[in-house]
Amino acid sequence: MTTLVSELPDQPWRRRLFLPAYMVSEAARYARVSSQTVADWHRAGGRKAVTLSNKEKRAALSYMQLIEVAVVAAFREAGVALEQIRIAREYVHKTLQSEHPFAEYRFKKEGKRLLLDYEQVEGKAGRGKYLDATQGGQLVWEQFVSPRLQEFVYEAGGVAMRWHVAGPKSPIIIDPRISFGAPAVDSVPTWVIKGRWEAGESIPDIAADFGIKRNDIKKALAFEEVEIDAQRPSIWIH
Repeated sequence: MTTLVSELPDQPWRRRLFLPAYMVSEAARYARVSSQTVADWHRAGGRKAVTLSNKEKRAALSYMQLIEVAVVAAFREAGVALEQIRIAREYVHKTLQSEHPFAEYRFKKEGKRLLLDYEQVEGKAGRGKYLDATQGGQLVWEQFVSPRLQEFVYEAGGVAMRWHVAGPKSPIIIDPRISFGAPAVDSVPTWVIKGRWEAGESIPDIAADFGIKRNDIKKALAFEEVEIDAQRPSIWIH
């Protein structure tokens, strides 16, 4: 099946896009939803139609699946109904033969509709135009953007290769090319920063050691749900 991922450079990290790497609980925390919600979105059968690609129960998510979860969470926060999300995903999946539509194509939200950036399909000829993926690909021109959809940075043919996981202006990024896709600040995983803090190091020491701004260290600790108490003295002897 031909997808936009095939246009990415043939680098070692490319394989990581599809390797199970994120537990459901991690994906849920990053996307700011519950683990049960993530599981429901991947579940097929019963009364509900599947929202995302089916996966085995308790199986970890790949980077591409993680991004799809995050994008759907953004849609839901913006008030888009699950049924509309399912319709949009199914349309792009079948029409453009995309296995992970929400990770491979840039969408915008207008009211309760999901608009596919037509430039990704037709190049310059599609610039400024959008396909209504909830209405069978009807051509529209609206350009409204949901704030949470600004968290995703699309590169190399349209694939979402970076996610500003704590907000569009946050320094915390998930990128499969950096630290094996772990949330990181300036290429330093947030769990490493948390470990240094829990080992007794002060924020100034951690910041100086990694060459990261002190405020970004604080944001990394907050992301890791660490409560920062009063400044502690350095444990190092200078």
